[in-house]
Amino acid sequence: MATSLKNIQNQLGPQLDALNDIIVTTLTSNSELTNNIVTSYLKNKGKMLRPIVTLLSAQFFGGINDKALQGAAALEMLHNASLIHDDVIDEATERRGLPTINNVWSNHVAVLVGDFFVTGALRCGVATGDGRILSALADMGRDLSLGEIDQVDIARNHNIDEDTYMEIIRAKTASLFECCAAVGGYANDAPQTAIDELRRYARLLGICFQIKDDTFDYYNDPIIGKPTGNDLREGKVTLPLIYALNRTDLSEHDEMLALVNKETLTGEDIDRLIDFAKRAGGIEYAYETMTRLRDEASAILSPYQPDESVDRFREIFDYVIDRKL
Repeated sequence: MATSLKNIQNQLGPQLDALNDIIVTTLTSNSELTNNIVTSYLKNKGKMLRPIVTLLSAQFFGGINDKALQGAAALEMLHNASLIHDDVIDEATERRGLPTINNVWSNHVAVLVGDFFVTGALRCGVATGDGRILSALADMGRDLSLGEIDQVDIARNHNIDEDTYMEIIRAKTASLFECCAAVGGYANDAPQTAIDELRRYARLLGICFQIKDDTFDYYNDPIIGKPTGNDLREGKVTLPLIYALNRTDLSEHDEMLALVNKETLTGEDIDRLIDFAKRAGGIEYAYETMTRLRDEASAILSPYQPDESVDRFREIFDYVIDRKL
C-alpha cells in the first residue's frame, strides 16, 4: 500500500509543481541568509500529504483552481512553520535525515524562519480572496496551538485517558487535515453541508495519522530517526500505553501505573513501560483503532459515486495506516 501515495503524487504532478512554485515565490526575499536557509529546507519537502489532501478535496468538489493552490500552499507553509518551531522546542538535531535549522544556525534563527513561513502562509491566504479560507486557517492555527499547549500541560502528570488523548490529537494534528478538506471545498464554493462531511473524513484521517506516528515511538528504527521512548521522555503517554494501563486484569498494572506517574522517568523506566505496552496488546489495539477509524471514514465516502478523487481518498487512508515512517 505504501506505493499508493507515490501514485497520487505522480497523478497530481503538474498541480504539485505549481503549488511548489507558489511556495518558492512567496518565500523569496531580499535577505540572502533567509533565501539560503529556505532553499536548503525546501529541498527536503517530505511527502506533501496535507497539500495533497487539499488538492484532492478541490478535485472532489469540482476542480483544482488557483484558489485551491494558494490555499494548499498556505497550509503547507503553516505546517512547516510548526515543524521548524517543534524542532526548537524538542532540541532536535535532525529532521528527515538532515540537520535541522536550529542545529545548523541557532534557535533564534530557526524561530524567525518559522515566523517567516507563517507570514508566507498569510500572504497566500490573502491571495485566495476568500474570507472563509482565511477564517479556516485562523481556526486551525488556534486549534493546533491549543492542542500542543494542552499536551504540555497534561504531560506534567504523565497520565492521560483515551478520550483526552483523542481530543488532543484532534486539535494538534487532525485540525490541519480538516482545514485541508475545507479549503478545497471553499475554493469551489461547495455547499457547507458537503464540506462538513468531508471535514469529518479528514478529522478521522488526521487522528489515524497521529496514532500511527505514536506507534513509531515503541520501536527503535533508524529509518524513522526518532529515539525509542521519546514521547515518554517528554511526558507524553500515547494510545498503546494508555490501553495497557487500562488492563487492570494484569498483575503488573499497579506497578506500571505508579511507574508512569513518577516525576522523572529513567531510561530503564521507559524501556519497562514500552515493553509492558507491547506485551499488553497496546500496539494491536492501536491498529484496531486505526482500522475502525478507516471504516468510519469509508462510510462517509460511501454515498458518493466512485471516481478518481474518492478512490484516492481511500488510498490515502490505507497509506497512513501502512506507512513505515
